[in-house]
Amino acid sequence: MLAKRIIPCLDVTAGRVVKGTNFVNLKDAGDPIELAKKYDEQGADELVFLDITASSDKRAILIDLVSRTAEQVFIPFTVGGGISDIETIREVLNAGADKVSINTAAVKNPKLIAESSRYFGAQCIVVAIDAREVMADGNAVKWDGEPKVALDHESKWEVYTHGGRKPTGIDAVKWAEYMYELGAGEILLTSMDHDGTKDGYAIELTKTISQKVGIPVIASGGAGNCEHIVEALEVCEAALLASLLHYGELTVSQIKKACKENKISVRN
Repeated sequence: MLAKRIIPCLDVTAGRVVKGTNFVNLKDAGDPIELAKKYDEQGADELVFLDITASSDKRAILIDLVSRTAEQVFIPFTVGGGISDIETIREVLNAGADKVSINTAAVKNPKLIAESSRYFGAQCIVVAIDAREVMADGNAVKWDGEPKVALDHESKWEVYTHGGRKPTGIDAVKWAEYMYELGAGEILLTSMDHDGTKDGYAIELTKTISQKVGIPVIASGGAGNCEHIVEALEVCEAALLASLLHYGELTVSQIKKACKENKISVRN
């Protein structure tokens, strides 16, 4: 059995790590370079760096900051935010990233996932999905792209882009399957409803998508304690963490200790 992964996440805007609740009310959480170094030393398995306003601001990712952060870590390093073409992917990988995370650009141009997977290898391509529960009385927004991924009356979760600002009319489960078919190597799945709440991960959503795709799924959004993390790792391959670590409520080693006590295989 492959070891499950504990992955700190650095949501970066204006050069600082921030954390909010349900993608709003962002608060400063520290310097990305200092935090990256700390989590590497604590024994994190990987690190995710997301420039969360690059797409909404319609600007390029902060390459210099990515490069300086990469210099401080010796674990796999995923970078996302504003990545919309092959050249930018190459630039980010050359700056020290091991993988890129793509969300908004995948919705705008799904072929980018297939092209980048062929060019750089599926192991480099992470598709990020920000999903929100579909309200029972809400009207479905119909997507004008692939019909097979549009929302329908059976849909439970909808994909959002631009840092959680824009609903797409895309069914999150169908979208994950489509991205897998196109060549994504991993899915980074964030529940917008659970993000920052510390009430636990969206287990039903995470489990449903994990069962539909043949690639690792990383659960994100809602961790409040070790029990929540263990619960997520029982249905997927990795857990993403932010505020619990940023504000010193838990350390990576404490989380791994709890996982081992609950028979979850993790690296030392």
